[in-house]
Order: sequence, then C-alpha cells, then structure tokens
Amino acid sequence: MLEASKSRQDGALDEPVVKLDRVTKTYRIGAVEVRAVRGVSLAIAPQRFTMLIGPSGSGKTTLLNLIGCIDAPTSGMVRIAGQDVAKLSDTALSDFRARHVGFIFQSFSLIPVLTAYENVEYPLLLTGVSAPKRREATLEMLEAVGLKDQRRQRPNELSGGQKQRVAIARALVKRPDIVLADEPTANLDSETGASVIALMRRMQAESRTTFIFASHDSQLISHADDTFTIRDGGIVGQEHAA
Repeated sequence: MLEASKSRQDGALDEPVVKLDRVTKTYRIGAVEVRAVRGVSLAIAPQRFTMLIGPSGSGKTTLLNLIGCIDAPTSGMVRIAGQDVAKLSDTALSDFRARHVGFIFQSFSLIPVLTAYENVEYPLLLTGVSAPKRREATLEMLEAVGLKDQRRQRPNELSGGQKQRVAIARALVKRPDIVLADEPTANLDSETGASVIALMRRMQAESRTTFIFASHDSQLISHADDTFTIRDGGIVGQEHAA
C-alpha cells in the first residue's frame, strides 16, 4: 500500500539510518552543568523497531532530540540518513528534519483548530507538496490508520486512541526515513495501547520506515527488534533480534 521513499529503495539496507559517534550533550542550568548524554556511540539499522529504555532522567528524551535534529550535540557526530547534520545551516537543518524525520508524542500534539485531515496534511504543506498530491497522500494515510470517516473531526471530538492514530498518520505522511516516538502509549489504556502498537508495527512494515521509541511500556518494548538500555546518559546494554 505505502511506497518507500526513493532513498530507502536505493540505499543499502546494511547502512545505518542513524549513527552516533562519541556524542555528548551538556546543558547549563545557571552555574550548574548537567551532562545528559555522555559519549554515546550507536548505530540503528533501517526498517527496524528500535527501543531506547531506561529510568526517568537517564537521557532517553535527550537522545531522541539529538537524533531528531531538535538539539545539537555538545561534541561528537550525529549522522541521520547519511547526512552529518552538524554540517547543515539552521535553515538546511530545518528542511532536512521536515523531510526526513517524523514525530509522535505521548500528548499527541495535534493542532486543536484543525480537523484530522488538516493535521495529517500539515507536514506536506510545510514541504511544498502540491494540492493534488497532498490530498492523495493524506486520504491514503487516514485510510491506512482507519480514520478516513473521521477526517472532518477535530481533536476534541476524537478518543485518545484516535488522536494517536492521527499523530501516526501525520508522522508517516511525508514518508520519513525515521519516526521518533516519545512514550507514545503513555496516555492510553492497555487495550487501546495494544491496538496502537499493532498499528505502528504494521505501518512500520508497510512504509519501511525506522521507528525509534523512548518508552517505559513493557508491552511496547516486547515488540522491539533492537533495544538500547540507557543509564546516566550512557549506553549500558544492547539487544538485537535476529
């Protein structure tokens, strides 16, 4: 149903879609320095369901923000979809993020005044996709997540599970190389969470996109292809499924 982007069709599958080399991130809070990420090196293969796990304050969200080009590292290299992002200007980095990275949040982060259709369409507007192609892609994604009949409803007219489905459709509509999800099931009951996990797994397989999660949800973690355990800003364990 969903076509992979040309870069994923043509790119070698053994090349990491995310590569970090000795990455650190230090924040200054007043006179205090907080080392949120400490010398992390990792490689994430394309088309995988990857988990970042660890206790609160371990550095999971900071690591997601570095991979998502929201934060810049204090030191080290971050390479996303073959691009050393430190070499990009602010404008080029914003454009790169808009085209290559999708986001799913535990709070859904939908625009309340927009319909489900308009929320999903919005990333395509930002990247200059023509109106006919926007309509085709948006309707295809809404149908894929089972919400085509709810496309005219605003977020306050949708259940939590439906809101997260809209968020998943919005993240995938531009065919990104990676989708980052920070606790995407945290605000859902277990049954709804299970259905959303199944949907994300199906969409990941169909779109051939890499999903990277930061999560405490054991139900979600059980679906991982690859797991990186983080503690005190560093990688302390890795597991890879066959």
